[in-house]
Amino acid sequence: MPTIVQRPAQRYVAERATVAIPEFPRIADRLPPLIGGLAARGVTLAGAPFFRYRVLHPGMRFTVEAGVPVDGDVEVDDPAFPDELPAGRYVLDTYVGAPDGLAAATASVLEWGATEGIEWDRREAAGGEEWGCRLEVLRSNPLEVPDPAQWVTDLLFRVAD
Repeated sequence: MPTIVQRPAQRYVAERATVAIPEFPRIADRLPPLIGGLAARGVTLAGAPFFRYRVLHPGMRFTVEAGVPVDGDVEVDDPAFPDELPAGRYVLDTYVGAPDGLAAATASVLEWGATEGIEWDRREAAGGEEWGCRLEVLRSNPLEVPDPAQWVTDLLFRVAD
Protein backbone atom coordinates (compact mmCIF):
# COMPACT_ATOMS: atom_id res chain seq x y z
CA MET A 1 0.00 0.00 0.00
CA PRO A 2 1.50 3.37 -0.95
CA THR A 3 2.28 5.90 1.78
CA ILE A 4 2.98 9.62 1.80
CA VAL A 5 6.45 10.62 2.99
CA GLN A 6 8.25 13.93 3.39
CA ARG A 7 11.60 14.15 1.59
CA PRO A 8 14.28 16.84 1.86
CA ALA A 9 15.91 18.33 -1.23
CA GLN A 10 18.73 16.14 -2.53
CA ARG A 11 21.64 17.12 -4.76
CA TYR A 12 22.50 14.65 -7.50
CA VAL A 13 24.54 14.08 -10.64
CA ALA A 14 22.91 12.61 -13.74
CA GLU A 15 22.88 12.09 -17.47
CA ARG A 16 19.71 12.59 -19.52
CA ALA A 17 18.24 11.01 -22.65
CA THR A 18 14.93 10.72 -24.46
CA VAL A 19 14.20 7.07 -25.12
CA ALA A 20 11.45 4.58 -25.92
CA ILE A 21 11.14 1.47 -23.77
CA PRO A 22 13.26 -0.74 -26.09
CA GLU A 23 15.99 1.94 -25.95
CA PHE A 24 15.92 2.27 -22.14
CA PRO A 25 19.26 0.43 -21.68
CA ARG A 26 20.91 3.38 -23.46
CA ILE A 27 20.27 5.55 -20.37
CA ALA A 28 20.33 2.76 -17.77
CA ASP A 29 23.79 1.70 -18.93
CA ARG A 30 25.09 5.20 -18.06
CA LEU A 31 24.80 4.52 -14.31
CA PRO A 32 27.94 2.35 -13.89
CA PRO A 33 30.30 4.81 -15.65
CA LEU A 34 28.64 7.75 -13.87
CA ILE A 35 29.17 6.07 -10.48
CA GLY A 36 32.71 5.04 -11.45
CA GLY A 37 33.58 8.57 -12.55
CA LEU A 38 32.35 10.02 -9.26
CA ALA A 39 34.26 7.38 -7.28
CA ALA A 40 37.42 8.25 -9.24
CA ARG A 41 36.98 11.87 -8.07
CA GLY A 42 36.58 10.72 -4.46
CA VAL A 43 32.86 11.48 -4.36
CA THR A 44 30.84 9.28 -2.00
CA LEU A 45 27.28 8.57 -3.06
CA ALA A 46 24.59 9.85 -0.70
CA GLY A 47 22.02 7.18 -1.58
CA ALA A 48 20.84 4.69 -4.17
CA PRO A 49 20.92 5.41 -7.92
CA PHE A 50 17.64 6.33 -9.58
CA PHE A 51 15.81 7.16 -12.76
CA ARG A 52 14.03 10.53 -12.80
CA TYR A 53 11.26 10.77 -15.37
CA ARG A 54 11.11 14.39 -16.54
CA VAL A 55 8.70 14.16 -19.48
CA LEU A 56 6.36 11.42 -20.65
CA HIS A 57 6.07 12.02 -24.40
CA PRO A 58 3.34 10.68 -26.70
CA GLY A 59 4.15 7.29 -28.17
CA MET A 60 5.71 5.80 -25.02
CA ARG A 61 8.87 7.91 -25.12
CA PHE A 62 10.44 9.37 -21.99
CA THR A 63 12.91 12.08 -21.16
CA VAL A 64 14.63 10.38 -18.26
CA GLU A 65 17.70 10.96 -16.13
CA ALA A 66 19.98 8.28 -14.71
CA GLY A 67 21.17 9.84 -11.47
CA VAL A 68 23.02 9.32 -8.23
CA PRO A 69 22.57 11.34 -5.01
CA VAL A 70 25.60 13.27 -3.77
CA ASP A 71 26.33 15.55 -0.83
CA GLY A 72 26.77 19.15 -1.91
CA ASP A 73 27.97 20.47 -5.22
CA VAL A 74 30.06 18.24 -7.46
CA GLU A 75 31.88 19.22 -10.64
CA VAL A 76 31.39 16.78 -13.51
CA ASP A 77 32.20 16.56 -17.19
CA ASP A 78 29.61 16.61 -19.99
CA PRO A 79 27.28 14.91 -20.62
CA ALA A 80 26.82 14.57 -16.84
CA PHE A 81 25.33 17.50 -14.92
CA PRO A 82 24.46 18.38 -11.31
CA ASP A 83 20.89 19.11 -10.19
CA GLU A 84 18.60 18.82 -7.17
CA LEU A 85 15.56 16.69 -6.40
CA PRO A 86 12.95 18.98 -4.86
CA ALA A 87 11.87 18.69 -1.25
CA GLY A 88 8.24 17.92 -0.60
CA ARG A 89 5.61 15.30 -0.02
CA TYR A 90 5.95 12.14 -2.11
CA VAL A 91 3.87 9.03 -2.55
CA LEU A 92 6.14 6.05 -1.91
CA ASP A 93 5.49 2.50 -2.99
CA THR A 94 8.03 -0.31 -3.01
CA TYR A 95 8.06 -2.77 -5.89
CA VAL A 96 9.87 -6.12 -5.77
CA GLY A 97 10.49 -7.78 -9.11
CA ALA A 98 12.02 -7.51 -12.54
CA PRO A 99 11.97 -4.19 -14.40
CA ASP A 100 9.31 -5.45 -16.83
CA GLY A 101 6.75 -5.17 -13.99
CA LEU A 102 7.47 -1.52 -13.22
CA ALA A 103 4.89 -0.16 -15.69
CA ALA A 104 2.11 -2.09 -13.95
CA ALA A 105 3.41 -1.07 -10.52
CA THR A 106 3.47 2.57 -11.61
CA ALA A 107 -0.07 2.33 -13.01
CA SER A 108 -1.20 0.89 -9.67
CA VAL A 109 0.30 3.82 -7.75
CA LEU A 110 -1.32 6.34 -10.10
CA GLU A 111 -4.69 4.59 -9.76
CA TRP A 112 -4.33 4.58 -5.97
CA GLY A 113 -3.56 8.30 -6.08
CA ALA A 114 -6.65 8.97 -8.18
CA THR A 115 -8.90 7.16 -5.69
CA GLU A 116 -7.26 9.08 -2.82
CA GLY A 117 -7.74 12.44 -4.58
CA ILE A 118 -4.01 13.11 -4.83
CA GLU A 119 -2.88 15.87 -7.15
CA TRP A 120 0.51 15.08 -8.64
CA ASP A 121 3.31 17.56 -9.30
CA ARG A 122 2.88 17.41 -13.07
CA ARG A 123 1.59 19.53 -15.94
CA GLU A 124 0.68 19.10 -19.55
CA ALA A 125 3.09 20.77 -21.95
CA ALA A 126 3.59 20.85 -25.71
CA GLY A 127 6.12 17.99 -25.53
CA GLY A 128 4.11 15.78 -23.19
CA GLU A 129 3.41 15.38 -19.50
CA GLU A 130 6.12 17.12 -17.42
CA TRP A 131 6.71 15.85 -13.88
CA GLY A 132 8.21 17.90 -11.05
CA CYS A 133 9.71 14.73 -9.62
CA ARG A 134 8.91 11.12 -10.47
CA LEU A 135 11.53 8.56 -9.45
CA GLU A 136 12.43 4.91 -9.59
CA VAL A 137 15.05 4.40 -6.86
CA LEU A 138 17.13 1.28 -7.44
CA ARG A 139 17.63 -0.22 -3.99
CA SER A 140 19.15 -3.49 -5.24
CA ASN A 141 22.61 -3.77 -6.72
CA PRO A 142 22.44 -6.35 -9.56
CA LEU A 143 26.00 -7.45 -8.70
CA GLU A 144 24.79 -8.41 -5.21
CA VAL A 145 21.27 -9.54 -6.16
CA PRO A 146 21.62 -11.27 -9.54
CA ASP A 147 17.99 -12.49 -9.73
CA PRO A 148 15.84 -9.65 -11.20
CA ALA A 149 12.75 -11.16 -9.54
CA GLN A 150 14.30 -10.11 -6.20
CA TRP A 151 15.20 -6.52 -7.14
CA VAL A 152 13.70 -3.80 -4.92
CA THR A 153 12.67 -0.47 -6.46
CA ASP A 154 11.08 2.46 -4.64
CA LEU A 155 8.57 4.39 -6.73
CA LEU A 156 8.35 8.02 -5.60
CA PHE A 157 5.92 10.56 -7.08
CA ARG A 158 5.94 14.15 -5.82
CA VAL A 159 2.59 15.50 -4.67
CA ALA A 160 1.58 19.00 -5.82
CA ASP A 161 1.90 21.72 -3.15
